[in-house]
Order: sequence, then structure tokens, then C-alpha cells
Amino acid sequence: MKIGDQVRFLSEVGGGRVSGFQGKDIVLVEDEDGFDVPMRITEVVVIGEEDYDTRHVVEVKQKQKAQTAAPQAEEELEPADKPITFRAKPEERKGGDKLSAYLAFVPMNVKELMQTRFESYLVNDSNYYLRYTLLSAEGTAYSIRATGEVEPNTKAYIEEFGREDLQGLEHLCIQMLAYKRDKHFLLKPPVNVPLRIDGVKFYKLHTFEENDFFEEPALIYTIIENDVQKVKL
Repeated sequence: MKIGDQVRFLSEVGGGRVSGFQGKDIVLVEDEDGFDVPMRITEVVVIGEEDYDTRHVVEVKQKQKAQTAAPQAEEELEPADKPITFRAKPEERKGGDKLSAYLAFVPMNVKELMQTRFESYLVNDSNYYLRYTLLSAEGTAYSIRATGEVEPNTKAYIEEFGREDLQGLEHLCIQMLAYKRDKHFLLKPPVNVPLRIDGVKFYKLHTFEENDFFEEPALIYTIIENDVQKVKL
């Protein structure tokens, strides 16, 4: 506290500007009428310091409130609202240690074959994870069409397309690496299979057959079966 500071009284209404001091305990406060009012130093507070202290107290209380509210909010979450962190390991099946994988095309509405669009899937019928890259040929060069990972004994959606896209599907190549997680496994050679997709088959109902992987009829190309790489032309 120094001469010129604006202060207010703690025990009564009023305040003013510090005009001087009397000894160590008394401060002279000039009120709005110009009179010096003697007050004990302990009975006045500098207005600027008071504002700072008040803000500081409010900030501390807000932080404390936020820290105590966060655990309570977490506790109030219903079990169904909490994020799922557990993920079950894929189940293995007998005979699944030989690689079998297929590229499947499924009509979205087989009853309207001439108008329907199609979906493509990579089917992994083995106990291995498959890291795959699907390539499409442009002359002698290739470009990536899709890439991803398929879990054991599952299928992965690749894309949706129409008949206008069949020309780009005519020459494909699929590459795959097989592995298991968290356990030892027999090493499988990399898969590299070119596929020629016959666009005419997409206009014929009988080429979409009943199968073990989809509820709907599907056109299925074998990539590898029982560890033997195959090409269906």
C-alpha cells in the first residue's frame, strides 16, 4: 500500500485515495469530499489487490469443482454408455491353418439384376490374419484399388460399384501376407494372384450362386484354397 492507491474500508461503507500515513498502523484516506480520514491499515484494502484476490479465489474454486465433478460424471455413466475397450480374439476353427481366400461380388438386388449395383468383399476362410492390397491394371502399370486387413474367418467389405465400372475391374491383382497375433504360427509364402474379371458374368443370373459366405447369391473368384494359389479365368 502506498500514497495514491485507491482503497476501500472493510468495516464500513466508503473509501478513497491514500494521502499519507501516521506511524506504522494508521493510513490517511482522502474521501470524495477531500477530507483525510484516519483508518487502521488492517481496516482498509487496496481495490486492485482485492480484485486480484477475488479472481484468484474464484479460479481456484472453479478448478476444484471441475476436478471433483469429472470423476462423478464418469461414475454416473450407465454401463451401456461406456466405451468398449475389450475386444474378443478371433476364434480359430479346425482345418483353418491352410489358407483359403476368395474375392466375392454380391448384387445388391439380385431380383433386378439389370439395374442393381454390386458390392465386393474379400473372404478370409482361414485362421490367419490377411493383410491385403487389391490392384487394378492400367495397361502394363498397376494402381492401388484397396488395402486393408481381414481378421481370421471373416470377410471384409471393399467397395460398391456399378456396371459402368466393370472395365476398370477387368484386370486385377491381389497380394496378401498371412500371420497370426500373440502366438507362434507356420510361415506362409506371400500371395500374388492376378485375376481376370469377366464383365459378361455380371449380366447372367446363373453366375451368382448360393455359397457358404453370404445369404445372397454371389460371384466368387478363388485367390488361394488350402494353401494352393489359384486363378479362375
